Amino acid sequence: MPTLRSSSSRYQSSSSPSSASSPLRRAVAAGRRSVSAASSSSMSVAMPCDDGDSKRTSEGDSESLSAGEGSDFEDSLRRNGKKRAAKRPLKPTPAKLPKKRSRTVRAHGQKESEPPASDLFDAVKGAKSDMQDSGDYPLTASGPSWKKFQGSFCEFVRTLVYQCQYSLLYDGFPMDNLISLLTGLSDSQVRAFRHTSTLAAMKLMTSLVRVALQLSLHKDNNQRQYEAERNKGPGQRAPERLESLLEKRRELQEHQEEIEGMMNALFRGVFVHRYRDVLPEIRAICIEEIGSWMQSYSTSFLTDSYLKYIGWTLHDKHRDVRLKCLKALKGLYGNQDLTARLELFTSRFKDRMVSMVMDREYDVAVEAVRLLILILKSMDGVLTDADCESIYPVVYASNRALASAAGEFLYWKLFYPECETRALGGRERRRSPRPRRTFFYLLLSFFVESELHDHAAYLVDSLWDCAGPLLKDWESLTSLLLEKDQNLGDVQESTLIEILVSSVRQASEGHPPVGRVTGRKGLTPKERKIQADDKVKLTEHLIPLLPQLLAKFSADAEKVAPLLQLLNYFDLNIYCTRRLEKHLELLLQQLQEVVVKHAEPAVLEAGAHALYLLCNPEFTFFTRVDFARSQLVDLLTDRFQQELEELLQSSFLDEDEVYSLAATLKRLSAFYNAHDLTRWELYEPCYQLLRKAVDTGEVPHQVTLPALTLVYFSILWTLTHISGSDASQKQLLDLKGRMVAFCELCQSCLSDVDSEIQEQAFVLLSDLLLIFSPQMTVGGREFLRPLVFIPEATLQSELASFLMDHVFIQPGELSSGHSQEDRLQIEQLHQRRRLLAGFCKLLLYGVLEMDAASDVFKHYNKFYNDYGDIIKETLTRARQIDRSHCSRILLLSLKQLYTELLQEQGPQGLSELPAFIEMRDLARRFALSFGPQQLQNRDLVVMLHKEGIKFSLSELPPAGSSSQPPNLAFLELLSEFSPRLFHQDKQLLLSYLEKCLQRASQAPGHPWGPVTTYCHSLSPGENTAEVSPQRYPRSKKRRVEGPSRQHREDVSASQEESLQPNSIPATPALTSTAVKSGQPLGASEEMEEGSSSELAFPQGLYILGNPRSRSLSPQHFQTPLNPSGPGLGKQLTRLSLMEEDEEELEVQNDSSEDWQGSGKSSSSSEHRLDLLDSTELNMEDF
Repeated sequence: MPTLRSSSSRYQSSSSPSSASSPLRRAVAAGRRSVSAASSSSMSVAMPCDDGDSKRTSEGDSESLSAGEGSDFEDSLRRNGKKRAAKRPLKPTPAKLPKKRSRTVRAHGQKESEPPASDLFDAVKGAKSDMQDSGDYPLTASGPSWKKFQGSFCEFVRTLVYQCQYSLLYDGFPMDNLISLLTGLSDSQVRAFRHTSTLAAMKLMTSLVRVALQLSLHKDNNQRQYEAERNKGPGQRAPERLESLLEKRRELQEHQEEIEGMMNALFRGVFVHRYRDVLPEIRAICIEEIGSWMQSYSTSFLTDSYLKYIGWTLHDKHRDVRLKCLKALKGLYGNQDLTARLELFTSRFKDRMVSMVMDREYDVAVEAVRLLILILKSMDGVLTDADCESIYPVVYASNRALASAAGEFLYWKLFYPECETRALGGRERRRSPRPRRTFFYLLLSFFVESELHDHAAYLVDSLWDCAGPLLKDWESLTSLLLEKDQNLGDVQESTLIEILVSSVRQASEGHPPVGRVTGRKGLTPKERKIQADDKVKLTEHLIPLLPQLLAKFSADAEKVAPLLQLLNYFDLNIYCTRRLEKHLELLLQQLQEVVVKHAEPAVLEAGAHALYLLCNPEFTFFTRVDFARSQLVDLLTDRFQQELEELLQSSFLDEDEVYSLAATLKRLSAFYNAHDLTRWELYEPCYQLLRKAVDTGEVPHQVTLPALTLVYFSILWTLTHISGSDASQKQLLDLKGRMVAFCELCQSCLSDVDSEIQEQAFVLLSDLLLIFSPQMTVGGREFLRPLVFIPEATLQSELASFLMDHVFIQPGELSSGHSQEDRLQIEQLHQRRRLLAGFCKLLLYGVLEMDAASDVFKHYNKFYNDYGDIIKETLTRARQIDRSHCSRILLLSLKQLYTELLQEQGPQGLSELPAFIEMRDLARRFALSFGPQQLQNRDLVVMLHKEGIKFSLSELPPAGSSSQPPNLAFLELLSEFSPRLFHQDKQLLLSYLEKCLQRASQAPGHPWGPVTTYCHSLSPGENTAEVSPQRYPRSKKRRVEGPSRQHREDVSASQEESLQPNSIPATPALTSTAVKSGQPLGASEEMEEGSSSELAFPQGLYILGNPRSRSLSPQHFQTPLNPSGPGLGKQLTRLSLMEEDEEELEVQNDSSEDWQGSGKSSSSSEHRLDLLDSTELNMEDF
């Protein structure tokens, strides 16, 4: 862009960053200059002003501002206006003088009605004060009305320039003052002024850019007209026409220079300073507008000197600013005519744009990928293979928008070029399957060779939006799978089958795979119509081919299981409407062969579910499918009866016989899960098998596991029949007897040698106990009360013992390794989580005693990474059931851990052990679990402290011994709950602790360490989680600028003196103009003196207001009095919100130090009257 001309020098002088005046002064001076310039422009003689006068004027302005006097400020404004009027050159054109004079007269006439400068300055100061106090202004206000106001404000600026572009825009008077005003306000320290003026200035700049673009077009048209007229012959050339065109060109040139001067003034005075403003909204406005300038007026703004601002801002910390940068660049790279001028910028900032694909904000990462797609399309060879390889893994991201964008990048980089080069032209290209087969070959190659993920479903979902028609080509997919001379390997076949199933599921259901997040709530009517059509098409195509696919891959379990899942996405009514029963017969035959041939759980589960889908009584072919199911179950049952007789009669079975019996039981168990096999009466033979396994132990574990599941399903199906009809008493008792007998078998299996049998028995037993709990009678099912089963104490203890032995295992005992071992370890972790969840459900539904939850809660901190979410949810639900009982369970958990550690290590040096430190962390987590409801949990926390004190002093040392009680260190754990106490309760607990310690007559002459720690946690200085008595948080101290720094140094010096033992605390200087808590000034000073004195005597006499000492025990242990504010007991409030995290607790600890002294009373006698106002405790109980 050309630099400023002489006509625009006034913009540079008004917006120079080296000006010594303040931003507010420049802003108001700009407004005042408009009035002064209007009055002085009517004078025929200009007042001279030399450099010395201007220097003195600037000095006078600064002095008047610092003094804050309205008269000096008004004089400085008037002097500046006269100086600008004197420097403004007169227009030589006489035709324009009357217009300017008329405007000057009108402006001069309006001057009398304007308010005085002092009133204007007072109004600005008042607005500044209001903005600083509230922080709310229209641009940040929420709501539709304010959003509309923001849009109207921007439209007003655009309309202003549009209406003035042919007259007032080049007058030099209105735009000069407007730009000066916006430039001054944009440098203000008030956020509202700075934000509003920056928005107005940037929108004004955008409108000026449009005007400049129009001027450029007019100049080009004028030049063409002039050249055309000049090239005419001498007889046809019109000199008047040439002279008018030359005059028009000079006028356009002057207008363009003035517009460029205005744009330079706005850019250098506002943008250059505000694009790095501390407020992210202001930075985003600047970047958004400069992007629009580059797109609309690329000849002047699309240069490296302007592009660098966008490149630098790509590293901004705020997401909105980075997002605006990427959107601005998308507009530039999306235009093919502009990409040639972006080569240097691309080479400089390409690495940053590629790295933003991994941005922590998903919307920023999505825009980064889309920007790279534009670069890939418009600039060949810019993105290297290394750059692309860093984007490929994003197709497996959990966020669907990001994965879909990465899938589009993958499609345009790898798939689209190859498919286009191998495709035929014209009509043959549509008919030929070669391009689509090429796509699937490339897709297979990428998935198999990249080894980025194990599931192709996520890759299919990522490519669905850009390559959906290709992925819906099920004809090409099935032809590749059914070809005999194909060159596909085993892994490629499995991957191709998974791609087929994933594309069918995506077309039929329309939602992403498990674990991938999408922001959409539902499908549009058009999408639902497309989904229904696709479902019909895939069903018609795959029904004839599914039996062929099953026949070809029936020997491979990994390929058969996903093929059987295809029936989940079929429109099964087509079997009837399209007369395809013959294909149904073939499918049932292949299904029976697959079930008989395989024993893998995945294949059997898929086969049983497929047969369940076909066995719908609403289908006309239900009779045929039910007959096929009966034949299959008869076959499996007969085989099971024969093999069972051989097992019961013979004492030894070879491996083949064991495998055959286990496989048959697995098949029956899988089908019993999906189908009702009650009429085949499998309970009795399976129970006999399990009884022999428990009594003799001769039954192999691979046979026992499916037998347990079979009996479990048999009981559940019997319960289903009884619940749905009027069952007799005999049926209920028979079912209850079967259930009790099976529970006894499972209880015996808990002590089995094989761990798999133990875990299976625990899972089935926990499910049955939950089903047959008292909850089964809820909902009008009182007739099932005879089936309710309550486990005995021995069974409950065995369940708890099993949990300790199989769930809460030390991490060091687990196997560590890579690849396959890591997967096995993860599977074992999931199994343990399943066991723990089953036990917790028994606790919450009242099947087990709630006190057994202490065995779970005491491992909360140690196994937080593995089971933290389960234990936390259990703790929350337990508190909802019974808050008081839950608090006792938490205390019981700490007691159990402390007792175990005491038995292992002894009482000496207990608090220094790592295990004890872990217990303190656990106690802190328990304290955080109470949440912010301090008043609601008041009684519970006090009860917890009381019981904890009793436990710590329950065992006293022998008479004459100098050792402390063995459980005394428990007080250190109890101190973690002290921040949850009110002031009054702390004082009561100190008194209760004093009475308990007085009973220990053999106490030593010095204070015990745990008692000191606990009393310190109850002192008034430890207010980490307390609230202000006035029902609102205590106000923070305001920052004091300038001279207050010396005051703070004096305060710190006085505090250092007060920390000396023999020094008298001095009165600190106040750092806030507000008197806190409605106290007089002297009271606040006394409270701060008291807080500093507490630091001076941490274990001795505590000074709070009036010095007072109190004997706690024969050890002469001193305790502080707790001065509460007036009416503290009557004005208890809730805590501010606090998360269950140690970091939140640390933040509250830091903030509580700032609050010390602000909520203390000025009188030491008032708190003695209010201690028991709102507490429910009775001192006699202590």
